[in-house]
Amino acid sequence: MRLFGFFSVAILGVIQLFACTGILVQAEDRSTVNGRTVEFGIELDMSLAVTPRNVTFYGKTPMGRGLHYISKYAAAGVYCFDDPVIMDGINEKGLVAAAFYFSGYASYTKVTKDNQAKALSPIDFPNWILTQFATIEEVKEALKSVVIAPTIIKNWGNTPPPMHYIVYDKSGRSIVIEPVEESLQVYENELGVITNSPTFDWQLTNLGNYTNLTPYNIGPNQLRGFKFPSFGQGSGMLGLPGDFTPPSRFVRAAFFSARTLPPKNSGDAVDKTFHILNQFDIPLGIVRQKDQGKISYDYTLLTSVKEPKTLRYFYRSYQDQSIQFVDLNQFDLNAKTIKMMKVGGDQQQYDVSSKLQQ
Repeated sequence: MRLFGFFSVAILGVIQLFACTGILVQAEDRSTVNGRTVEFGIELDMSLAVTPRNVTFYGKTPMGRGLHYISKYAAAGVYCFDDPVIMDGINEKGLVAAAFYFSGYASYTKVTKDNQAKALSPIDFPNWILTQFATIEEVKEALKSVVIAPTIIKNWGNTPPPMHYIVYDKSGRSIVIEPVEESLQVYENELGVITNSPTFDWQLTNLGNYTNLTPYNIGPNQLRGFKFPSFGQGSGMLGLPGDFTPPSRFVRAAFFSARTLPPKNSGDAVDKTFHILNQFDIPLGIVRQKDQGKISYDYTLLTSVKEPKTLRYFYRSYQDQSIQFVDLNQFDLNAKTIKMMKVGGDQQQYDVSSKLQQ
């Protein structure tokens, strides 16, 4: 029996409507691009932000203000509701940080008077990384000096939002940071992939159930002299899980991002990343949860791709599937205010009739 089949029963109560998927794509010229889908099971009022240097922030804790920090590096990305702390973005050094749902496993540190001044809320954490650090080594060293507090956030429900985090640098190196047992567990992430629960080390172990998968078609077989071929293309990936649970998405993300033909350069990698993330796009109504007579839906609110080489943050929304981007190089990184703009709008459609008639 497959390990997933056994474990799915154990985690059934903690896998809810939160289906974010993150991947890394490396080009032939060694440049890297990373991307993710955004699904949180609630209607996130998302906005774009470009945060300049020298902006003051305070971490949010159950006891009031927490860690005080001032942005050292400018960053671009998205935030939710009316709280302009970037939860998915890229900074001027090409460092990327993002939050992913981690239901049933996140364990935050109790806030006291002794640690309040170094505490951040779960949604503050990526913004702190993006605005303070240029490298993954700097991030790892700084983790010793902060705690993530069990802070209830307005519009995020009645409990602290359970999160874990991924960080990428320009080289493609990646780490996963998980708040477990009231400490921050750090994993080197050679695959560059992340989904949700359970823990990252379990997701890696679960890949052992799929060592047979290959992009190459399987040849014909023979039983007692009877020869029979496979049907059509794709037989090498027979058994690849196709559902939207986090373990299944992790397996698909790992194989699709690692086995796809490498793009030539960073620009091509952006396109390839969007193509791969199409495999994880959830239309409204396919994933539902019924609780006390109320039905909730999980669907892909946003798909984003970060290109460290150009410092561009690409995105498309559920409402508008056309790809748009923000280029950090076009902004005054020493501006006095955060630039903000709502994400969404109507789908853009292009009439090519006149071009066809030429």
